[in-house]
Amino acid sequence: MSKTTSREIQLASRPKGVPTADNFTLAQVELKPLKEEEVLVRNLYMSVDPYMRGRMNEGKSYATPFQLGQPLEGGAIGEVVESLSGQFKPGDIVLSNFGWRELFVASAKDLQPVSREIQPLSTWLGALGMTGMTAWAGLNLVGVKAGDIVFISGAAGAVGSIAGQIAKLRGCRVIGSVGSVEKVMFLRDECRFDIAFDYHIAPVLEQLSLEAPDGIDVYFDNVGGEALEAALSVLRVHGRIIACGGISGYNEEKLRPGPSNLFNITSKRLTMKGFIVTDWLGYRAEFEKEVGGYFRAGELKSRETVVEGLDKAVNAFLGLFEGKNIGKMIVKLA
Repeated sequence: MSKTTSREIQLASRPKGVPTADNFTLAQVELKPLKEEEVLVRNLYMSVDPYMRGRMNEGKSYATPFQLGQPLEGGAIGEVVESLSGQFKPGDIVLSNFGWRELFVASAKDLQPVSREIQPLSTWLGALGMTGMTAWAGLNLVGVKAGDIVFISGAAGAVGSIAGQIAKLRGCRVIGSVGSVEKVMFLRDECRFDIAFDYHIAPVLEQLSLEAPDGIDVYFDNVGGEALEAALSVLRVHGRIIACGGISGYNEEKLRPGPSNLFNITSKRLTMKGFIVTDWLGYRAEFEKEVGGYFRAGELKSRETVVEGLDKAVNAFLGLFEGKNIGKMIVKLA
């Protein structure tokens, strides 16, 4: 029997500050033969996400840290090549957490079947995957409803662009901050944001105050830093903050002091809630009903920035911290 080999991206060293290509290794490995209830899968698409940076540190972040000399992990969509499980047959499309590799062997219980009818299949990593569910869960976390004025930072990214569209479909007025004129146009033209501005043009507080002179009700935080401080100033009494991410500080070697106006949480009686999307997996049916309904009706746009080849995956990941993606960053493997 011929041996099956695969290429994978391994963590070579733990980044200090901004990751570089030297922190990663492209390795060729031999896969073990299939055992009962195991499946061989060829990945078609994989996801790269900012949260993965935290797992590259030695201490625990979102989850168990990535191990040195071992393949990274992340969402992936693949096609079953061979199966010793009655749950799957060759040709089936599956969702897994075995990204950053071309082929892999896994237990059937670690795979989730998905429909070929959704195209492109990478949508299962974006709008209909963990990205979309993160946006949906964040909005539900603080009860975003019709009439709310919602401000989203990092709004042209994977989560921000979906969160803004869902809020808009729920009847909210939506404001987004982004890092380029191209992204401003994306939010206005494709995502139907009411307002979008480039934070490079003027301070976030200045632009947000101009666009929302009477204040905002909800801040969906993907960035932290200056954007969080601005939102704390502009939020109305009893406003709500969704603490989803803080990409502006992910690569800091020394933690920055928090916003200077945190006391506004007390004086304005604000609510700030953090979450991790895996806590919401039990609500997947509700997510698919609402967000899947929007997508199938053509009301929700799913923009992707696609990079081809496993050997380009590291650059795609690094590009997230340079603002090179609009919408979801996807690596196409086959």
